Amino acid sequence: MEIDKGAVWIKFNIMESFIKDAFIGIGVPKKDAAICAKVLIDADKSGFDSHGISRMKTIYYDRIKQGIQFAKTKFERIKETAGTAVIDGHHGMGHVIGEKAMKLAIKKAKKCGIGMTVVRNSTHYGTAGYHALLAEKAGMIGITGTNARPSVAPTFGTENMLGTNPITFAMPTNEKFPFLLDCATSITQRGKIEIAAKMGKKCPKGWVIDAQGKEETDSKKILDSLVKGTSAFLPLGGGGEDLGGYKGYGYCTVVEILSAALQEGSYLKMLTGSKNGKKAPYCLGHFFIAINISAFTNIKFFNKIVGNILKQLRNSKKMPGQKRIYTAGEKEYLTWLERKNKGVPVNKGTQKEVLIMQRELGLTKYKFPFKVKI
Repeated sequence: MEIDKGAVWIKFNIMESFIKDAFIGIGVPKKDAAICAKVLIDADKSGFDSHGISRMKTIYYDRIKQGIQFAKTKFERIKETAGTAVIDGHHGMGHVIGEKAMKLAIKKAKKCGIGMTVVRNSTHYGTAGYHALLAEKAGMIGITGTNARPSVAPTFGTENMLGTNPITFAMPTNEKFPFLLDCATSITQRGKIEIAAKMGKKCPKGWVIDAQGKEETDSKKILDSLVKGTSAFLPLGGGGEDLGGYKGYGYCTVVEILSAALQEGSYLKMLTGSKNGKKAPYCLGHFFIAINISAFTNIKFFNKIVGNILKQLRNSKKMPGQKRIYTAGEKEYLTWLERKNKGVPVNKGTQKEVLIMQRELGLTKYKFPFKVKI
């Protein structure tokens, strides 16, 4: 992701500590605050800047203060079998709900070979990859997905009906980094628009359409019109069917179904965060799948085959002018190597938000070198 010229780099340990203290300051229990902070800082470590500190205030801090998300998380098992569970998150912290739900799926996979849990009444759970990687670290295949507030139009439509609805896979390999495919089923997602708006930049053509189906590029206007429902993201593949837009639309719908139907949860326009004209919880749904590799084969054989596949893909013939072919998870690993000694790049818009939270919570022990005014 492009770095703002006015960005200030803050060491990861300092920013993670600040995020944790900020969560504690608004009522999140200490143990849960540590999970939330780790999810956000891991996003920045991997280059998912749209899901790290840049979302701390607008997505979590503000919603807790508005009373549409609860700082204390109630993780309730509604229905359970040896290999499955239905969970109600009661509008608590999505990061905590997600970690607990995936760890429960992992526990079940150890006994049954495959474990699956589904969640209703949750909130934004950070990067989907964080939760999928919990299974990968346990020597399993991790799969997760979530629905989200409406922002994506169906193929041949202009109304924002579906969420950006990521579906994410994590698998162990014999390389230095795991296979991680973490992406939305839309052509882009709201976090990237937020980053562009903070940097004062326009969005590329082909990302967003208005109510008449015309392309929009003004990032600030897009954020406003997404809330009003007068613009929409296009699904993967773009508009129409010629470039496969119907495929992105189809996968987006699959995630919506798995995030709502099994858990009797909310979906589509039920996820606007509004009820009777007033702000309300978003009632998001998630699903988590853990596949125990050892139930099928020796994990060393699995890792070797996955590694061979990825190496052969990277070493295949390249297009003229291209120096490198990447495989999923590689860029995140390279970003970590680049940033591990530098930290988080905090753009000017986010600098202001950090200082606002710092002032409101009295976290004076942090001496950030930001020069923006609040």
